[in-house]
Amino acid sequence: MLYAISWFVIVLLLAAWSLTAWALHAAAVWTLSSAGALSGAASGVAGLRLPEWLAPWVPAEVVQSLSALLSGLGPMVESLLQAAPALAGGLTWASWAVWGIGGVLFVVLGAALHLLIALWRRGGGPDSRPPRAMAA
Repeated sequence: MLYAISWFVIVLLLAAWSLTAWALHAAAVWTLSSAGALSGAASGVAGLRLPEWLAPWVPAEVVQSLSALLSGLGPMVESLLQAAPALAGGLTWASWAVWGIGGVLFVVLGAALHLLIALWRRGGGPDSRPPRAMAA
């Protein structure tokens, strides 16, 4: 009975692992596929300004260098957002690989539990005691 319980728990863990891997893959592919629609959002970075209450406390050189940095990052972010949908195919292969490694680890865990139960029964578990002789 312990063998069946341990393998049932392993199958439940494998099912939960599969569902989690599928959900994370679906969310990641949806995010990468939708990233191309955000390609115009990077151009709005140049319009960012410090709040009025913070401007007197920040030196003008820091503000200029941050503005230059943000204007230089804009085209790079734009090109990354346009290239993101092409990464969805590679993500599928990666998620299959991670799911497979996890599945193999769960099967190995099940085999280890099976072996531990067998050793426990052989070495001194409650089912390994000989039956008592009846008193006459």
